Amino acid sequence: MGEQRQVRNTLLWGLSGIYLCAFLSLYTQIPGLYGREGILPAWKVLRFTGKSLWEQLKDSPTLLWLGPRVGLDTEQGMELICLLGAVLSLGALLFNCLRDSLVFLLLWILYLSIYQVGQVFLYFQWDSLLLETGFLAILVAPMRALRSKMNVWSAHDGITFFLTRWLLFRLMFASGVVKLTSRCPTWWGLTALTYHYETQCIPTPASWYAHQLPVWFQKLSVVATYVIEIGVPWLFFLPSRRLRIFSFYAQVLLQVLIILTGNYNFFNLLTMVLCFSLLDDQHLRSSPKGRKAQQKGRRFSIQSFVVLFDLLVFGLLSFWAVKYFGLQINWEKYHVESKTAFTYHDFLQWLRTLTFPSIWLAAASLGWEILKGMYRSASVRGLFWKLWATIQWVIFSFATVGMFAVSLVPYTYIDFESNGQLWPSVHRMFKAVDEYQLVNSYGLFRRMTGVGGRPEVVVEGSYDKETWTEIEFMYKPGNVSAPPPIITPHQPRLDWQMWFAALGQHTQSPWFTSFVYRLLQGNKDVVRLVQNDESLYPFISHPPHYIRAQLYKYWYTEVDQTGQKSSAWWRRRHVEEFYPVVFLGDHTLESLLNQHGLKDKPPPRRSLDASLPLALGLIRDIVRPYPAPLLLYSLLITVVVIYSLQSLFGRGNRSGVSKQRGHTKPQSEKKKQRETSGPGESGGSGPGRDSAHNNKRREKS
Repeated sequence: MGEQRQVRNTLLWGLSGIYLCAFLSLYTQIPGLYGREGILPAWKVLRFTGKSLWEQLKDSPTLLWLGPRVGLDTEQGMELICLLGAVLSLGALLFNCLRDSLVFLLLWILYLSIYQVGQVFLYFQWDSLLLETGFLAILVAPMRALRSKMNVWSAHDGITFFLTRWLLFRLMFASGVVKLTSRCPTWWGLTALTYHYETQCIPTPASWYAHQLPVWFQKLSVVATYVIEIGVPWLFFLPSRRLRIFSFYAQVLLQVLIILTGNYNFFNLLTMVLCFSLLDDQHLRSSPKGRKAQQKGRRFSIQSFVVLFDLLVFGLLSFWAVKYFGLQINWEKYHVESKTAFTYHDFLQWLRTLTFPSIWLAAASLGWEILKGMYRSASVRGLFWKLWATIQWVIFSFATVGMFAVSLVPYTYIDFESNGQLWPSVHRMFKAVDEYQLVNSYGLFRRMTGVGGRPEVVVEGSYDKETWTEIEFMYKPGNVSAPPPIITPHQPRLDWQMWFAALGQHTQSPWFTSFVYRLLQGNKDVVRLVQNDESLYPFISHPPHYIRAQLYKYWYTEVDQTGQKSSAWWRRRHVEEFYPVVFLGDHTLESLLNQHGLKDKPPPRRSLDASLPLALGLIRDIVRPYPAPLLLYSLLITVVVIYSLQSLFGRGNRSGVSKQRGHTKPQSEKKKQRETSGPGESGGSGPGRDSAHNNKRREKS
């Protein structure tokens, strides 16, 4: 793989944007979710019992323990952390100098601090993925304080960058495998997508149209999903650059299609950011001259071998898809037929056979990066800098090998027999770091829910127990005539948990009782989670006296015989009562609240007259009227405008300078470039410099 300096910077830039969306999205929901009288108050998680700060950090590693020292309650500390994270990630998004290892260390600590008290509303795979990616960014990002003359390149960069590619492999491969190991009949029957678009948590308008596609196309799409998630990830570690670029576009295509048909917050965007680990700088620059010069220096026999190898891999991948999914073209009906042509036992045998080879393939790729890092360290000019580069190479090589070894524990969860064959020391290392979310197991859409119809909880309120009014949520399906929203990258965490609650009994979601209790109290922070626009909430003038919840089954409407779309997006049917009629002081409600410890009295409120709580309250008052998606879109558009202006004025300045100087660089700039360039560049030592010099001589002659 070629140089990855620009690719690494692009990945860090994208991660900065993801952090910004995650912090700001969560900030808007803190009062209703975690406030003193929120659904799940955060102060219940952090109980200050007089222990020392070190003991508290060992119990739960979070900066929120420092809240009382600066005069903040737990929820105020959460707001401060989210604001600090948003400002820091915005700075890293705008300024290259802030994409530093120390900055990403702070971002990771801030998000981990929130995660520790997030409870059920923050226990999603994308939150774990963000923490794991954020920790890897600490190793991948440059540490400018230890680099001479602001040089952001080091010999060990390829070693640490390998971990992002390994994380992407674990994420995608496990997501494909669990669909089959779960024995879900829809995944095995290739019919999962005929249900997915209408049963996912928060669909988009495009999902209605995707749901109308013919069954044969939906089944073929499932086959394509298996190929991209199970087959293509094996190309991540092969030596062919063309195969890695192909796998990049295959993965990005899948993520784009998911974004178009579903609101999955920042998850798919974060996956796309990880996909950049498959590219190199040459592909990002798309420099035809550089590619031609490189091709001239290659021998024809090597090029032919690489092309034949790529064709062989593409052929094997196609053969695997056709054989094991029975792909056939039906010329009479003009569609592609498909079926699963292997058994569950066959798949388990295949998985057990290839789990450890996949580990050895990744280990070989890591070993190659370590050897390249050793060579680059030895090629650094100057005895002192050579020694310093070697020391860094040793440290980061050990750190990368350690992270790789620890990640094998959650990776082998896909096959418990392989998990049991790992060394006991690896399991002990994993247990030691488990609470920090350094490595995690993944597996998306394990089973397809809502096969008999999308279950949906509809909350109703009343003043007289006779006339009931539905309480509409901003994002989740409710009104059958309301179109699905587009809110990516925002995640309304209450709406997500309402989707999970509908899959079981209300007793399996204790937070739902607290939610009903706050609605009966008329808690405005909780109401804003339901409807940010108070005029759309039917009980804004006075909270309802009674509340109940009904379970419905929802289905997308179908296209009529004339090919026209119905005026409604959904159709629904009542199933049963989900939550009984309750009121303040009701025995059933009180017993449920006491059973789950939801009626504990909060600690005394700290003084709000201090400058920091006052500032936090002022910021909250400014932000409160605006919906979270509007805030996110406005901020992201502002960032795009700033980058556009920088590019416009920067291009004009470069054009003026080149005309003034006759398209030549001054000697001082050339000298600076030679001083800051690394091995393999014009100012470095080793074969890279000689090769570039010889190429220039050949071009002149």
